[in-house]
Amino acid sequence: MADNKTKTSLFDFFPLSVFLVCLCLAPVPASAQGRKLSFGVNGQFKILQVADMHYANGGTTRCQNVLPSQMAHCSDLNTTAFMSRVIAAEKPDLIVFTGDNIFGSNVKDAVKSMNAAFAPAIAAKIPWVAVLGNHDQESTLSRQELMKHIVKLPNTLSKVNPPEAAHYIDGFGNNNLQIHGAVESSLHNKSVLNLYFLDSGDYSSITSLSKKYDWIKTSQQFWFDQTSKRLQKEYNKEPNPQQGTAPGLAYFHIPFPEFWSFDSKNASKGVRQEETGSATTNSGFFTTLVDRGDVKSVFVGHDHLNDFCGELKGLNLCYGGGFGYHAYGKAGWERRARVVVADLNKKGTGSWGDVKSIRTWKRLDDQHLSVIDEQVLWTSSPK
Repeated sequence: MADNKTKTSLFDFFPLSVFLVCLCLAPVPASAQGRKLSFGVNGQFKILQVADMHYANGGTTRCQNVLPSQMAHCSDLNTTAFMSRVIAAEKPDLIVFTGDNIFGSNVKDAVKSMNAAFAPAIAAKIPWVAVLGNHDQESTLSRQELMKHIVKLPNTLSKVNPPEAAHYIDGFGNNNLQIHGAVESSLHNKSVLNLYFLDSGDYSSITSLSKKYDWIKTSQQFWFDQTSKRLQKEYNKEPNPQQGTAPGLAYFHIPFPEFWSFDSKNASKGVRQEETGSATTNSGFFTTLVDRGDVKSVFVGHDHLNDFCGELKGLNLCYGGGFGYHAYGKAGWERRARVVVADLNKKGTGSWGDVKSIRTWKRLDDQHLSVIDEQVLWTSSPK
């Protein structure tokens, strides 16, 4: 968390900047939805995960669980300032918002709050994707209406749902993005990293499980399985056929029960400071992911005080850590963001090949935007 002097100067700037950005929001051109994402000339693709902003009404919305010395000047604008700082520091290729983007029960106007919450990403002109959490729809818009608004915002690659599955899939915001090989490499027209975004819902509609958290449904798992198999075929076919499968990453809000397997002692990095808020029903999505084998890590939010990564049956289970200030947290435990970087294999010709490794770390909202818990999540087998 930045010191109070730094925050005060940022408050002078951000109300105006957010206002101007929101004035400029317009439907995104069709060409942006079809934007091709690729690894950079440095052989890297970087993703910034923003978990649980809990944005409400801007400068009038007070922070939760901060130090007494910070309370007087702390609001939603601290969340905005943190995001702008971490975007400037990391310069990600993609920003992923993993739900509870707004804190619906405290929001006066869901559209205005959504616009303000995403404003730093939009202002940075960086592609971004959002899924929904369990609090987003608690204001003036349903989950479907929220996603219909999100997909109209500038620079977003979000979808209401994948067109090929829109007639059967549960939830809203399910999506797949393909990250192509580096420009001017032989794999520039082939996806070498696949990203999956799923709607983990809010609360169960089953009467006996009322007020219990929801889960990723069979229809979504079927879509994931079919999409993963299709992408593998494309990866293996001419031109430039590749062996095996391209690695994948999955993003959603509510963790599945297998996150209970880890605590601060057996997780590879990070801490557990609260219970895992998973559904009481195990939908089997963890098993589905393990059986397919392409997804190397899943990234969730929901439990703000957990920020660990742990590996189970070859799959990394990672929390993003709480990002927003109008969300429960822990005074003195800085809000944080997770960064993930995929690196390509360097070919002998000086060009880039397929994905070599996937790494992660976290950025803290302290004076120095400290980097902590650097770790390698996955490396490819030697060729």
